[in-house]
Amino acid sequence: MAYWRTTALQFFKFGIVGVVGFVVDTGLLYFAIHALEFGRIAAGMFSFPFAVTVTWIGNRLFTFSDAPPMPAMKQLAKFAFVCGIGIVFNRGTYSLLVTFVPFVYDYPVIGLLAGTGVAMFFNFFATRKHVFGG
Repeated sequence: MAYWRTTALQFFKFGIVGVVGFVVDTGLLYFAIHALEFGRIAAGMFSFPFAVTVTWIGNRLFTFSDAPPMPAMKQLAKFAFVCGIGIVFNRGTYSLLVTFVPFVYDYPVIGLLAGTGVAMFFNFFATRKHVFGG
């Protein structure tokens, strides 16, 4: 029972950190679209590394603060690798939606939210096991 309680608490914390990452991701996505005049797909790729970095910091300090110690750059590299796999789910969903659903093209935050939701479970379990040693 303790395993499931710990997992549920970590998943909840992961979600909180994810919300912060989503805000950063969304802000930079719209910045790239409007200020830098990137296309929807390029803007989504531009904002992704910033969101990864913010969520790694949040997960290191908050979600998995009791994880075995690891040098920060090594852990960030492992986290980025896992997120690099998760990008297939995340930005894949986003890209399909902004390409084929006109409403989502007009409001790309909806595609970003859908992609984030699709990738969330993979990212949680993969980072828990392969990055933070859970």
